[in-house]
Amino acid sequence: MNDLTSHAYLSPQSAISAAIPFYQPVGNECALFEYAYHHRLPLLIKGPTGCGKTRFVAHMAAKLNRPLITVACHDDLSAADLVGRHLIGDGQTIWSDGPLTRAVRQGGICYLDEIVEARKDTTVVLHPLTDDRRILPIERTGEELQAPDEFMLVVSYNPGYQNLLKNLKPSTRQRFIAIQFDYPQAALEQQILRAETGIDEGMAKRLVQLAQHFRQLKDHDLEEAASTRLLVYCASLIQAGCDPVLACQAALVEPLSDDTDTIVALMEVIKASFGS
Repeated sequence: MNDLTSHAYLSPQSAISAAIPFYQPVGNECALFEYAYHHRLPLLIKGPTGCGKTRFVAHMAAKLNRPLITVACHDDLSAADLVGRHLIGDGQTIWSDGPLTRAVRQGGICYLDEIVEARKDTTVVLHPLTDDRRILPIERTGEELQAPDEFMLVVSYNPGYQNLLKNLKPSTRQRFIAIQFDYPQAALEQQILRAETGIDEGMAKRLVQLAQHFRQLKDHDLEEAASTRLLVYCASLIQAGCDPVLACQAALVEPLSDDTDTIVALMEVIKASFGS
């Protein structure tokens, strides 16, 4: 593949190295990550839930032998949470670095997962680190940290969650190079399920077909698609001896919808697939 579209997947447990988490590249995403790292460029990863964005970053951080600091962004995450704050203890005030500051000091990789979930003031903090200055001003201590060459900023988000209130401003997006992730093609997704769980070929094929059918319902009856992660959960239950219909209900239906009519319709498809 020569485009910037790539797919990330969960790893076969038997293949996970103690040093480098397994990742199966299908495009030029690994080479692009390394180019960004060596040329001090920030990276934006876009893709749906459960397609392996976090695994990819962990794999690349280990491959490059850099410490990885991951932050799961949320509505209450502020700039101070990233940079740091003064703490009072034992009668004295002590400065405590936040995860972004620690990554800069250590020359590590800072990964901000689902960056659009964080408060708006967090992106302002990132701007000086994502241009040629590569600095992190810490107003409360008067420091101005110069990011070492080894430091890299990586952020991700799910475009499916974007709305008028939660998105990245164009001025922020254009500070990053970007990679688009998606779910794997059917044949490869079947291989992943077999490698992850030991499930047989026929069952893997059946589960992937179900997921593909459910993915066609996204934005119609379902807000989110059935992810590769959920397929692995489902296959794990079945391999452990769980009834396939029950496993699919627990891993593929209930996590995707709370609507009774939708759940009933999805269960009918599953029962038909398993002949129940």
